[in-house]
Amino acid sequence: MIEVVCNDHQGKKVCVKCKSSDTIGVVKKLIVAQTGTHWNKIDPKKKWYTVFKDHALLGDYEIHYRINLELYFQ
Repeated sequence: MIEVVCNDHQGKKVCVKCKSSDTIGVVKKLIVAQTGTHWNKIDPKKKWYTVFKDHALLGDYEIHYRINLELYFQ
């Protein structure tokens, strides 16, 4: 199990526990369960230019324990 910290730039930080074999789409849905927004309206990024595909695994993007992701809204 890994823990991913997401910052939405609106004063909220969300910690999500998941596996490195989970997809980005699954992590989006876990984030949405805590924030209350729709899952296809958020766009988690490592840096502002990194675009994650929903079907790719966390391990493919080298997302590991306690990494910080930035949440951008579409």
